[in-house]
Amino acid sequence: MAHIAPIPREQLPQFEEMFKKMEAMVGFVPNSLKTMAHRPDIVHGYLALANAIMMNGTVPTRLKRMAALVSSSASGCVYCQAHMVIFGAVLDASPEDLADIWQFEFNNKFPPAEVAVLRLARDAGQVPNAVTKEHFDELRQHFSEPEIVELVGAIALFGYLNRWNDTMATDLEAEPLAMANKHLGPRGWTAGKHAGK
Repeated sequence: MAHIAPIPREQLPQFEEMFKKMEAMVGFVPNSLKTMAHRPDIVHGYLALANAIMMNGTVPTRLKRMAALVSSSASGCVYCQAHMVIFGAVLDASPEDLADIWQFEFNNKFPPAEVAVLRLARDAGQVPNAVTKEHFDELRQHFSEPEIVELVGAIALFGYLNRWNDTMATDLEAEPLAMANKHLGPRGWTAGKHAGK
């Protein structure tokens, strides 16, 4: 159960337009945003950063979401892992794609550019951080420096969310909880403290 309750949606009219867009895209409004709303400037700042990183740039959004899933897994944030399953479905990543992502170094379906990104995401999500110069040497074979900044931005954005949701024990919403139980559960995933009441 969450340490701090999210503010009910009806008490957050200033975010209703954004909530409707999120609901249309993924079918729910994240409890993490409604908890951040105890300090509305945090929500505004987070949304500005998330939009700049995830909705802009030249790196495909799908690849940024894949990196977010891998880094969230490496950091142990089951809340963000569940959300990435929902976003994967929105971006036409099949359940098989999501399962295969954990074998990215051994599965030929991932081209070298994706392997480089997923390796960076996995190692950046660890504590202590395991990224080395070799990661960047590999990335430079496939991406420009602005694109590398964009990719690290996506991983770092989810680093913030990983810490937020793990610390707050944010309750998972029904939709991502069901999807994660179905697609990640067979690999041993459980909602743990994020299961709610």
